[in-house]
Amino acid sequence: MKPMIAVSMGDAAGIGPEITVKALADAMVQEKANCIIIGDKKVLQRAIDFCKLDLIINVVDEPADGKYEPGILNLIDLQNISMDQLKMGEVQGMTGRASYEYIKKATELCLDGKADVLTTTAINKESLKAGKVPFIGHTEMIGALTNTKNPLTMFQVHNLRVFFLSRHLSLRKACDFVTKDNLAVFIDQCVDALETLGVENPHIAMAGLNPHSGEHGLFGREEVDGVIPAIEEARAKGINIDGPIGADSVFHFALKGAYDGVLSLYHDQGHIATKMVDFEKTVSITIGMPVLRTSVDHGTAFDIAGKGIASPVSLIEAIRLAVEYAPKFKKK
Repeated sequence: MKPMIAVSMGDAAGIGPEITVKALADAMVQEKANCIIIGDKKVLQRAIDFCKLDLIINVVDEPADGKYEPGILNLIDLQNISMDQLKMGEVQGMTGRASYEYIKKATELCLDGKADVLTTTAINKESLKAGKVPFIGHTEMIGALTNTKNPLTMFQVHNLRVFFLSRHLSLRKACDFVTKDNLAVFIDQCVDALETLGVENPHIAMAGLNPHSGEHGLFGREEVDGVIPAIEEARAKGINIDGPIGADSVFHFALKGAYDGVLSLYHDQGHIATKMVDFEKTVSITIGMPVLRTSVDHGTAFDIAGKGIASPVSLIEAIRLAVEYAPKFKKK
């Protein structure tokens, strides 16, 4: 049985519809997954037309009603976009509100057991705000929809998995967040997340915050006061963790297979590492919820929206990982 992947179309004014139709026309995706799109038929049909693809849209009420055959896109059509008002490549409240409604419906399908994994395309923060959506991004939305307080973000590119202690904080605030108490919770979350994805007794590594992991306090006290005590406490509980290891080398070691996951201490530390390995194939995964979500790791690309030139590689990779983790995912 192929896993059922619920794919939210994303912001209609961006590249989401285009990469959705391209990705679902891919031979690997058709072979490995049954995909149900949640979006708007009119928008998807226009994307099919300007991409010159030979695809037919099959509108259904439930994923189980779909025809999962080459050349057919199965769609739950929310009919929430007015083509007369749609302006490609522009911030619009209509598309922001619609993109939230796609995510909400896709999440409900997963919670109801009608889909196995949620895979998302790009949304736009300004459009969400213009549409009066009270969330800044996917993680916050799905966390609220599933009553999950602390969803965890993991990036994966090839066999490198990276977790983030903090995400959307200034660098100053991110450094202040590196405390023993915060790290203790973070370590437990990361181990639990890897086990949820089927990794037994995961071997993880903590990246250092300062150059050379602080050189025992010469270049900052964060490692001495927070990182090392948290690691020692984790080891005492039986967690297989190394560190702190200099951020200029730990990601390389993990990519080569030394670790099952790396704990990054702030947003850009881990983002730069993963995207330098392979920008297009970096996938964002949200764990710690009753729903597993994989996602492209790029934005709406308003500058090229509607031109037929957007690459679907990231979405194809997000679906590939959804297929890989679907049978391993342990719902909480």
